[in-house]
Amino acid sequence: MKTDFNKFMLERLGGAPSAPKLLLHSCCAPCSSHCLSVLAPLADVTVFYFNPNIYPQKEYEKRKSEQIRFLKETGWASFLDCLYDPQEFFSAAKGLEGEPEGGARCYACYKLRLDFTARIAREQGFDYFCSTLSVSPHKNSAWLNAIGEELQEKYSVSWLYSDFKKQNGYLRSVQLANEYGLYRQNYC
Repeated sequence: MKTDFNKFMLERLGGAPSAPKLLLHSCCAPCSSHCLSVLAPLADVTVFYFNPNIYPQKEYEKRKSEQIRFLKETGWASFLDCLYDPQEFFSAAKGLEGEPEGGARCYACYKLRLDFTARIAREQGFDYFCSTLSVSPHKNSAWLNAIGEELQEKYSVSWLYSDFKKQNGYLRSVQLANEYGLYRQNYC
């Protein structure tokens, strides 16, 4: 039987005596929209924008500015930025350039971004870390949750198991992106 990560997430956050501090890795504003609509009432959320996989820098900056604009308009979370260094992604993906979309290169990219998110969550005293990546039907939530589980042990900060695509999460993210006029990119 498959684990219902979405149910697990809601039970974990809903049972907290006070709003836990959550560091939410975000790939873009459209994907974060549904995730934040679910999380903001349950947690004190900070969106962490770490995406060295986005290239070129002009595209990275465009997506980042959309994320910031969305957060200002909704007030659903604060924003934490970091330096943009695509070499981090190129190093993580070295030797995996020929892998198909959704394969080993994607796994390495998930791990790169979640590892840094977990490290920052521990350093800054967050209760949980999580990612918006599972909202996409193209992203493997089982991999994301397995990586998160491994990293919570490594960094001693709790991973918030999730699968934001459940209960029409992806469709809701598309609706919210349209409602807020968010830029939707056509590649990861």
